[in-house]
Amino acid sequence: MTMGDISRASSEYRNFERVFPGDVLTKRQRVERTLNHRSVDRVAIHEQLSYNAGVIALYTGRQIDGFDFTLDEIGAAIGLTLDSCFPLVADKGTDTETTEDGFVFKNENWMTWRVGRPFGDERGAAEWLKTRMRRMEATGLNIHTAVDVKHDTAVAAFQPDLVRDEYRRYFLDVQAKVGETVVIDFSFTGFCDLYDAMGLDLFTFFSLDHPEMLRDYMELSTANEIARVDAVADPALSPVILLPEDFSTKQGPIFSPKFLDAYHYPYVQRLVRAWHAKGVKVIYHSDGNYKAAIPSLIDCGVDGFYCLEPNCGMHTIELKREWPAMVWMGGINGVDTMEFGTPADVRRDVRRDILETDALATGGLFIASSSEINPPIPAENFKAMVDAVGELANAEFRG
Repeated sequence: MTMGDISRASSEYRNFERVFPGDVLTKRQRVERTLNHRSVDRVAIHEQLSYNAGVIALYTGRQIDGFDFTLDEIGAAIGLTLDSCFPLVADKGTDTETTEDGFVFKNENWMTWRVGRPFGDERGAAEWLKTRMRRMEATGLNIHTAVDVKHDTAVAAFQPDLVRDEYRRYFLDVQAKVGETVVIDFSFTGFCDLYDAMGLDLFTFFSLDHPEMLRDYMELSTANEIARVDAVADPALSPVILLPEDFSTKQGPIFSPKFLDAYHYPYVQRLVRAWHAKGVKVIYHSDGNYKAAIPSLIDCGVDGFYCLEPNCGMHTIELKREWPAMVWMGGINGVDTMEFGTPADVRRDVRRDILETDALATGGLFIASSSEINPPIPAENFKAMVDAVGELANAEFRG
């Protein structure tokens, strides 16, 4: 190697975004190695930072009142602290809004509550879904898009080139705000969207009375999403997607294995295959204790799991030891440790999860809270989580 080569290599070494001065890998390299179960210079850090004014203030140096911060400021905090993140979420304000369908949403700054539905029984829910499915067939839009207040507008039939161009513009806009941090977007079969739209009680009666309509809906919704995946998936934008379909409580899955076998797992498998065909890995998300469903979800082809709530029995160390071929994201208790604990408590739990899973040598672990960095979490506790990762650099790392 000549002196010119050394100079260029030194320049390239300096010319990427670091969370810690000793970082050897770029954020993208660290995320990809983690996803592929390879050794890392330090463990990757993931979070959703869109809601915590204290964290934004700490990393931007600006005093913030209430939720008076911008997407650019959220992005700046992310760039300084995270290897991967979810898309940014703007403050929702406190208005009440109604969709074309008649769903009523109450915004509470960082949360949105559904406070009204355009039906009151399973018969009305079925009629609503018939109308919605006709629109889904005509437009290619699924319920997740259609009941979102900000996107519930009449659209033309699905146009792959237009969808691809709009998605790329959206994604690159987010990327510009977060720097080199890897953005993990979302993909949905529509299962959770439907029972959330109906409410669990009505959905239960609907599914008993209209099993064929439920199956037809899942076929249509998944087909629409796969068409979108075919249009937008690009591993150059991101090597990984999140498939969030909540279906568990603290005690376990809400639905029986037979029900999930019929109406959920086959569609998860199809969607995972679609992303894999484009070279993108898939992380599955549910709140609660879904441990009993993990073998079935692994059979669907997912690459890993996100959320991991210790208070629900989802303990990172146990999970990674039992299923070492999976990627695990989260696990730092978002309530007992992050909200009510001390920085020392946070450091202890981060160190424990990294050291007892051998994540520096084996990859497969993203440090993150068990939920999100919600407003009640002290900024110093989030900082402690980030700093604790930096304190455990891999002295054996050779690339």
